Amino acid sequence: MEITLTTPAMLFPAVSLLLLAYTNRFVALASIIRNFEESEKDESVNQQISNLRKRIQYIKKMQESGVGSFFFCVVSMLAMYLEYQQIGNWVFGFSLVLLLYSLWLSVKEIRISVEALDVHLAKYKEK
Repeated sequence: MEITLTTPAMLFPAVSLLLLAYTNRFVALASIIRNFEESEKDESVNQQISNLRKRIQYIKKMQESGVGSFFFCVVSMLAMYLEYQQIGNWVFGFSLVLLLYSLWLSVKEIRISVEALDVHLAKYKEK
């Protein structure tokens, strides 16, 4: 399959927006952590802290793999520009794998976020 120089370039806006979304999630989570007050010692507080730690680790990995995807996308463009087509194709494929991994981590982080909301809502009784 022949990939042109413009194919990896098409990922630039998508990956840039994805990294912006990840950064916004990180900033929101950092704000929650900084404002977190351990007002009462119960199991829900321990669960919330555990969820926050997991989420911050997932976001870190999401950002790393997203940046890696972006980096290898640029490397593939450089290889194609220098007329190393086969190397460029393989590097571009690797950047797509990193992007896929980043998206998978995003789904996992969203699931943990929902679990955290469930823990928070468990304190309130249904009327």
